[in-house]
Amino acid sequence: MPGDPPRPGPRGRRPRRDRGAAAHGERPRARGAPSGGPAPGAPTASDLVLLAEAAYLTGHEEQAVDAWERAHVALCAEGATGPAVRCAFWLGLTLARYGHHERAGGWFGRAARLLEAAGGDPVERGYLLVPAGLQAMGAGDHTAARDRFTEAGRVADRFGDPDLVALSRLGQGQALIGSGETARGLALLDEAMVGVTAGEVSPIAAGLVYCAVIIACRDVFDVHRAAEWTAALSRWCADQPDLKPYRGQCLVHRSEIMQLRGDWADALAEARQACAHLATPSGDPAVGMAHYQRAELLRLRGAFADAEAAYREADRWGHPAQPGLALLRLAQGRPDDALTAIRRVAAETEDDQVRRSRVLAAYAEIALAAGDPGAARTAADALARVAAALTSPYLRAVAAGADGAVLLAEGRPQAAWEALRRAWSAWQQLAAPYEAARVRLLMAQAGAALGDHDTAALELDAARAVFSHLGAAPDLAAADRLARGTGAAPDRGADRLPGGLTPREAEVLRLVAAGATNREIAAALVISEKTVARHLSNMFAKLDVPSRTAATAYAYEHGLAPPPRG
Repeated sequence: MPGDPPRPGPRGRRPRRDRGAAAHGERPRARGAPSGGPAPGAPTASDLVLLAEAAYLTGHEEQAVDAWERAHVALCAEGATGPAVRCAFWLGLTLARYGHHERAGGWFGRAARLLEAAGGDPVERGYLLVPAGLQAMGAGDHTAARDRFTEAGRVADRFGDPDLVALSRLGQGQALIGSGETARGLALLDEAMVGVTAGEVSPIAAGLVYCAVIIACRDVFDVHRAAEWTAALSRWCADQPDLKPYRGQCLVHRSEIMQLRGDWADALAEARQACAHLATPSGDPAVGMAHYQRAELLRLRGAFADAEAAYREADRWGHPAQPGLALLRLAQGRPDDALTAIRRVAAETEDDQVRRSRVLAAYAEIALAAGDPGAARTAADALARVAAALTSPYLRAVAAGADGAVLLAEGRPQAAWEALRRAWSAWQQLAAPYEAARVRLLMAQAGAALGDHDTAALELDAARAVFSHLGAAPDLAAADRLARGTGAAPDRGADRLPGGLTPREAEVLRLVAAGATNREIAAALVISEKTVARHLSNMFAKLDVPSRTAATAYAYEHGLAPPPRG
C-alpha cells in the first residue's frame, strides 16, 4: 500500500554472511537497496538497518542504538515512513529494556507523530500498540493491556506480519496471566513460541518472545513448559552460533532450568556468562539476579567462600541475597543466624507469592535445623496454601517435601513417608534429580524410623549417587553422616576399599570425580586445603595415578563414583 514499503530486516533467518559483515563494521549487501543515493562506500539507510540488527543480535546494543538512530534519520529523509517507524519501535524497546524509559518514550512518541502525519492505516500502527500495552501492564491495568494487544493482533492478522503476530499473542498471554487467567495466558504464549520455532519470526522478535515466555513460566512455576521451550529454541539457535537472542533476566532463568535438570556445570557457566554480559556496557538491572544464581550453584557445590562473595555482589546490584544467604549460614553450621535472617525475610514477603514460596521452603528447612519445629510447621502450612493457590506441580513438590520433613521431625514417620513419596514422584516427573535426591535422603530417615532398614539403605544409596554425580559436596557429606548414624556403609565397605584407601581418602576421591576443586573439597569436608592436598598426594601414590583425571577414571572403574552420564 502507498507509504508502506517492504519491511526492512529479516522475517526468518538472515544469511549469516550479512550478519557477520555488519557486526564487524563492514558495509553489508542490503537486499532491495536503491542503486542511486549516497556516494560509493557511504552506508545507505538499508545498510544501517542491517547494521543495527546485526549489532543487536551479536550482543552490541549500544552500536545497535546508534545505527537505528542513523537509519531512522536516513529513512525519514527518503520519505520511507513505515521503515522509519519500525526503527523507532526497536529503538524504544531496546532503550526501555535498559531502563532508559524517557528516551524510549520519546522515540515511541516520534513514531506516533510520523504515522499521524503520513495518514492511512499501515501495519506499523499495530507495532505502536505494543508499547502502549506494555505501559498499561506495567501500571497493573491488565484489561487495558489485553485490549491493546488484541487490537495489535487484529492488525497483524490483517497484514500477515509474523513478528507482530508473535508479539501481540505474547502480550495477550502476559495480560491474561496477570489477571489470573493463567491457563488461557499460557496457551497464547505457546502460540507465540510456535511462530518462533517454525522460523516465521525474525531473530530479534524471537529473542524477545522467548525471554518473556521463560519469565512468565518462572513466575507461575511452570518449569516443565519453560524447559520444553528452552530445548526447542536451543535447537533453533544451534544453526546460528553468532546470535545472542537472550537478554536480561532470561539469561539467568536459562541457568536455573539447567540447574533443575541436573546440568550444574552448564548452569554455572551460563550464570557466569550472564554476570559478564549483563555487567556491560552500563549494567543491566538483572545483573544482581545473575550473581545470586551463581551464588546458589556455588553454595550447593560447597564453595562457601565464593558463594558468600557472590551473594554480596548480588546485594550490591540491588538483588536480595536471601533466602540463599540464610541457607549458606545453615550450611556453615550457624543455624541461629540463619533462622534470625529467614524469619525477618518471611515477614517482608507477604505480598509477593513468587518470592514468598522460596522463602517459606527455606524457612521450614532452617527452622527444623535450628530446633524450632513449630516455626517449621507454620512455614510448611503456609507454603502448602501458596502451592494450592497457584496449582503448580513444582510448588506442590516443594510443599510436599517440606511437609514430609516437618512430619518426620514431629515423630510421624508413616505420614512423613507418604508426603515424601508424593514429593519424590513429582520431582521425578519434573526431571529434577537433585531435588528428588534430597527427598530420598529424608525418605531414608523415615524408612529407618519405621524399622525398614533395607529400604532406608536403598534410598540413601540412591541419594548419595546423585549427590556424587552432581558434585553436591555438602549433601554428600550429610548423606555420609546419615549413613554412619543408621548403620549403612557410607563408603561402600570402608574395610574393603580398593587400593588401600582410607575412608577419608575415598571421600576426597568421590569429590574429585564429581569435579570439585580443592577449595570445594575442603569446605565440604571441613578440613583445610593443605589437608586436601596431602590426601590427594597419598591417594595418587596408593593408586599409582599421575593426575586427577586418572584418579577419576579409577573411581569410576572401581565403583567409588557413579559413571558419568552419556
